[in-house]
Amino acid sequence: MFIDYASNEELYPKFQEYFRESKPPLLAIWGRNDPFFIPAGAEAFRKDLPNAKVQFLDTGHFALETHVVEIATAMNDFLAVNSIERRRTESVVSR
Repeated sequence: MFIDYASNEELYPKFQEYFRESKPPLLAIWGRNDPFFIPAGAEAFRKDLPNAKVQFLDTGHFALETHVVEIATAMNDFLAVNSIERRRTESVVSR
């Protein structure tokens, strides 16, 4: 992704088709002041997923660095509202 971000753009039609057909719940949390991924990029999800939850925070590109608590809370709330539960895994130790 970092080496050739432009190649990701070629996949956008496939992502958009998936969103339209499958209608997965989507949470997009965005830094309102991000100079690289501008707010319009988050709003674009609503074109294919009108029920997408788009939330803007007063931050830039490194939102997790400055708003980790708000983002974690929003994620937990989103998962609960959409009845998405954390899967429990058992650790297996081989001897």
